[in-house]
Amino acid sequence: MSIELVRSALLWCTAINYGLLLVWFFIFVLPHGRLYRLWGRWFRLSVEQFDAVNFAGIALYKTGIILFNLVPYLALRIVG
Repeated sequence: MSIELVRSALLWCTAINYGLLLVWFFIFVLPHGRLYRLWGRWFRLSVEQFDAVNFAGIALYKTGIILFNLVPYLALRIVG
C-alpha cells in the first residue's frame, strides 16, 4: 500500500465524515422541534439536555474526524 493511496483514502474519509457531520447539524438545527418530540418519546430529556447531548455528540464526532482523519492526512502530506 503506497503513501499516495493512504493519503487519498484519508482525504475521502475526511470529506465523507464532514458531510455526515453537516447532515447531522442540519437535521438538528432545521427541524429542531420535531426531532425533540421524536426523541421525547424514547428518552425523558429537557430541551436543554437534548441540545447539550447533540452539541456534545457533534463536538466529539468533529474531534474524532480531525484526530483520526485530517491530522494523519496532513502528516502524510508533509512527509510525502
